[in-house]
Amino acid sequence: MHATRSLSRRTFLALAGALPFVPRLARAQSAVPVGIELYSVRNFLQKDLMGTVRAVAGLGYEVVEFYSPYYSWTPEQAREVRRLMDDLGIRCLSTHNGANVFEPDNLQKAIDLNHAIGSKAIIMAGPGRVSTLDDWKRLVERLNAAAERLKPHGMSAGFHNHQLEWRPVEGTRPMDLIAKGTPKEFILQLDIGTALEAGVDPVAWIRANPGRIRSMHCKDWASDGRGYTVVFGEGQAPWKAIFEAAESVGGIECYLIEQEAGPVEEQMQRAERCLANWKRMRT
Repeated sequence: MHATRSLSRRTFLALAGALPFVPRLARAQSAVPVGIELYSVRNFLQKDLMGTVRAVAGLGYEVVEFYSPYYSWTPEQAREVRRLMDDLGIRCLSTHNGANVFEPDNLQKAIDLNHAIGSKAIIMAGPGRVSTLDDWKRLVERLNAAAERLKPHGMSAGFHNHQLEWRPVEGTRPMDLIAKGTPKEFILQLDIGTALEAGVDPVAWIRANPGRIRSMHCKDWASDGRGYTVVFGEGQAPWKAIFEAAESVGGIECYLIEQEAGPVEEQMQRAERCLANWKRMRT
């Protein structure tokens, strides 16, 4: 499927709210559901939250992951989103959050909003300002405190890596510190693209942390200058080996496709193309 400057008819109809939806139980479901990190279609989301959720459901995504703007919702907005997802037959299993959300005074709002939309995992999307190893150790303490607070609600805490966490600080990779310093039920949400760019073998990391990779951002990357503009399945990630490791030892519960770069006007179209590549790869 080649990129064009216009949306496909199916995508257009989905955005217009005219695409018929099939109840989730009637859809063809894989053992591990495939979703989309909604940052992939952020410009559409900013203009029309509900229409965008309808659109990605219409494309065939089974799960959505909301990112930081969701934190500004009112409880009623969260309930409206949940009603829409229930109608469409899709789920939200996790959310991406700024480091500030993990402060004690801010976490309860995230708990309430995640509960309203059915999410069971509150993921820290980035560490905020850190520079020294002690900064990272304090971050681990904050992550553990949040994890304990989430337990009574049947929720889990997690951390999402970028490139920064793989760069040694005072001789220690922060990602190793986080993995060793958090309990087994703490989610290490693996971002494939940023791991590859940092020179990390994602398969080796998955195998070194059995049961911890319950969620994964399936973002591709290419060292030939395309970087993150490359569409999922068209870069250099060894997806077959990644999926095998994730499903045999990683404890994967959800794959989330993320397409973070490329022309703004093509975000929805590229989300469609990513899913088409996924289906060819997985069937």
